[in-house]
Amino acid sequence: MYGLNDKPTVWVVDDDKSIRWVLDKALQKSRLPYRMFADGQEALDALEAWQRQPSKSRQPGDYPALLLSDIRMPNVSGISLLQGFKEIAPDVPVVMMTAHADLDNAVSTFQMGAAEYIAKPFDTDELMALLKRFLQPASSQSPVTVEGGTQAEHTFGLFGQSPAILQVLRTIGRLSATQINVLLTGETGSGKELVARALHNTSARSAKPFIAISTAAIPAHLLESELFGHEKGAFSGASTTRTGRFEEAAGGTLFLDEIGDMPLDLQARLLRVLSEGVFYRVGGNALVKADVRVIAASHQDLAQRVAQGQFRADLYHRLNVVGIHLPPLRERSEDIPLLMHHFLAKAARDLGQPQAKTLTSSAMAICQKAHWLGNVRQLDNVCRWLTVMTPTPEINEADLPTDVREILAMAIYSADERDVQNQGNQPVTNITYWQDALRLAVDKALMDGQPAVMIKLQDQFEQVVIAQALKYTHNHRQKAAQLLGIGRNTITRKVKD
Repeated sequence: MYGLNDKPTVWVVDDDKSIRWVLDKALQKSRLPYRMFADGQEALDALEAWQRQPSKSRQPGDYPALLLSDIRMPNVSGISLLQGFKEIAPDVPVVMMTAHADLDNAVSTFQMGAAEYIAKPFDTDELMALLKRFLQPASSQSPVTVEGGTQAEHTFGLFGQSPAILQVLRTIGRLSATQINVLLTGETGSGKELVARALHNTSARSAKPFIAISTAAIPAHLLESELFGHEKGAFSGASTTRTGRFEEAAGGTLFLDEIGDMPLDLQARLLRVLSEGVFYRVGGNALVKADVRVIAASHQDLAQRVAQGQFRADLYHRLNVVGIHLPPLRERSEDIPLLMHHFLAKAARDLGQPQAKTLTSSAMAICQKAHWLGNVRQLDNVCRWLTVMTPTPEINEADLPTDVREILAMAIYSADERDVQNQGNQPVTNITYWQDALRLAVDKALMDGQPAVMIKLQDQFEQVVIAQALKYTHNHRQKAAQLLGIGRNTITRKVKD
């Protein structure tokens, strides 16, 4: 099928007739010349036919200016089509589409020369704007290529349909051609180490070691030796020479988890290693070369810690060459059905069960609304628990763990009560789940490793109670103190604090 004066500029390949129809209308509206194909083989045949023609017989419109292709298609897949196009027409930018975004495809498409990777369903206006950018003659529009790139052979378990996770996959795919340092941020359990391993395994360092270390799990006085090693006799108990993690990761990748907890004096040493590529073992005099790519991660806001003087600004910028934020699971609820299907199937295989369990629609709805404090890690654990504890092949609402249902109740309460509170001075009603909200706050603070949890929560509790009492009494402190059963001076001091 041709469009707009039979000048095929954009080649569209998709086996889904409805997608072709949508793109047909969008391309006509955008006045972009195009040609439609129902499968990859048709497109390859058309390109090979152009290649066989004598140069003087070739028409400009017979050569594509851009290829827009689905990834999953029968017979010739989008990946195979991309490979064929890059062999015949390496200058043609290729945009890949998928309804099943995963890291393997993202990495494969970028390593094989794709210029962009988008998820279905897509916004047609945004897609047309993207295509026009590629069609504009500019040197910056050349596609991203990696010499010798081959299809990724690793399965990382990173996938989804949400825009947030697609951005993560796209970034990893682009970084597969580089060796630069990366800073990963996100809540506990959101998959930071998984992403770090994916960055390593898709890089040129994949054949070398991947060493992971949590700086928060090692006492500060031992961390220096753990990272850089020590010489015999360097300190009491150093009976032999020991290589550190930097030496163990030579040629590969060192993943420093919870980097925000690293002591300031060690931050200075790490900065020198990143700047100069050399270090000394503890108690040593010989320089050791550090041929290591560093990927750091933190659940804390490092920019805020820099402002507070708890983290070096120069180290922060050295680590944060490229930042990747891992979204919490509650912000990608559309991915939960895919993830649960994956984890339930994996649990069934690991536990030797003949068939993976499935969830009823009502049980899945609860899981999609739950808060998931532990993020993807918690979801994985819950799927294992359900595989063992659910007596039937189908999982219903009553089979879900109590904490998942309680967190859901808290989330519903929070949303409902915020709506009530936003209606002026209306009193908050139906406070059935405030204990669940408190449990959630305590769990999150403990999982995030926050210090002085009791003191902080107590202060927040007092702030809420006193603020509401003053609001109720129209800022009359004496009346508020009487209602709360505390002295007026106490309220005055708390307000001042």
